[in-house]
Amino acid sequence: MSEPSPVRLTSLAHGGGCGCKLAPAVLQKLLADQSMGPASPELLVGLETGDDAAVWRIDDEHCVIATTDFFMPMVDDPRDFGRIAAANALSDVYAMGGRPIMALAVLGMPLDKLPVETVREILAGGASLCAEAGVRVAGGHSIDSPEPIYGLVAIGLCRAAEVRRNSGAKPGDALILTKALGVGLYSAAIKKGVLPPDAYAEMIASTTLLNRVGATLGREPRVHGVTDVTGFGLAGHALEMARGGGVTLEIELARVPLFAQAEGFARAGLATGASTRNWASYGADVALPAAGADWTRVLVTDPQTSGGLLVACEGADAPRLRAMIEAEGFARAAIIGSVAEGPAQVRFI
Repeated sequence: MSEPSPVRLTSLAHGGGCGCKLAPAVLQKLLADQSMGPASPELLVGLETGDDAAVWRIDDEHCVIATTDFFMPMVDDPRDFGRIAAANALSDVYAMGGRPIMALAVLGMPLDKLPVETVREILAGGASLCAEAGVRVAGGHSIDSPEPIYGLVAIGLCRAAEVRRNSGAKPGDALILTKALGVGLYSAAIKKGVLPPDAYAEMIASTTLLNRVGATLGREPRVHGVTDVTGFGLAGHALEMARGGGVTLEIELARVPLFAQAEGFARAGLATGASTRNWASYGADVALPAAGADWTRVLVTDPQTSGGLLVACEGADAPRLRAMIEAEGFARAAIIGSVAEGPAQVRFI
């Protein structure tokens, strides 16, 4: 942990982390009927299914992955903010089955409110996490902005056969989630000053854990689809997977891993604005059990920042893959459900 900033970073932002994302319904309206330029056979993954990154095929074997992700602070420690933002941006490359090789920093700071030393700590945190991933921050762009913003443009490589889209789930597949939920709730607790130190440590350990296991999953032929769970919550990103594959995802709530205090916060009525916007955007296609619907809805729509990977794989192979993921450092990885034939929807049971 770095020296505390003289100003609380979260006090300078109206939102934080991936909770800053535009609501899914708003994003759909913005992108509807937009011209995306001429079609190209080299563009393997574009905007069609709202995937985690774009993929461009260089030749018959090699591809480039490109993505960008940035947001406002969800924590007050500047180095932790930088580390979380970098891990979150690199996750999109891993979610496609690739390996990040280079990054560019995206920086907007209110320099009339923050000392230069604090901004340097944010950048240093991002660079340290990139170094852990074997990635060099090779440049970037900065602006003076009214709220602090930091993130990365991330560039990666993969083989064409190892690209994993969010649209590959098939009936009979099992669903694996690699990290516990609760980042948005813990972030809201930070803003209210009620998150205890052990819970903060739990959140930092999860949000700075690189999703590099995604590159390993891309080499597994029995893994059919992957996406990372971020600002739209588990329900929203599961629904993207359901819509992309034209299938129904069934998720057992009792199997979904949670941060230690996430359920308690949800039951107590804590929630983020993003959670409410998420449900308003896609709730019609998500079924919840009647018992405990209010707090359950908060958990499944909770915006995750640098969240886990949601993996669709052959059902018979799920125990082996879950054990492999756990061995890669994801102690909370769990088989949480299955894929069935049916309309594009998510059912929590």
